[in-house]
Amino acid sequence: MKSYRRQVESIPDGDTFEIYRRIQGSNKIRLANVDAPAGNTRSGKKATNTLKGMIEDRTVTIRPVARDRYGRIVAEVFADRKNVNRRMREKGY
Repeated sequence: MKSYRRQVESIPDGDTFEIYRRIQGSNKIRLANVDAPAGNTRSGKKATNTLKGMIEDRTVTIRPVARDRYGRIVAEVFADRKNVNRRMREKGY
């Protein structure tokens, strides 16, 4: 499976982020097997801040596994060789 290194541009919620350079036509990345609350709720803001603490303004490694119905790349994501998806799940998302 191919991996891509990309700079994180923005983090709108706790399970989605945007990158500067597109992968397969999309700059939106959804964390595989992570389901964070909506960003406009109190728990959603906490999830967003948790993800920001892990990847904001950083270069991450992205391993696409699928594409969702909104056209986002669904992927396993790594920062400093640590699995971001796993870390988010361990925090309850």
